[in-house]
Amino acid sequence: MHFANTKGAYCFEVNKRANKPEIKNAVEKIYSVKVRKVRTANRKGKYRRKGRSFGQTPSWKKAVVFLEPDYHIDLF
Repeated sequence: MHFANTKGAYCFEVNKRANKPEIKNAVEKIYSVKVRKVRTANRKGKYRRKGRSFGQTPSWKKAVVFLEPDYHIDLF
């Protein structure tokens, strides 16, 4: 899952154990682009209630990747 905005930032859902250099290398290799910086955030799962039972959606890690001005990723 990834989304783009006008500032050259793309959002990816990544493995919880991936670090910033690993994310940067993977994006550069897969999309043939030059990454300027990477920001990460651990997203906690939401609590859900279904009838009498309670549960929680899985936690996940989000990475926002900023590209150099000359590069972009074609989504479609």
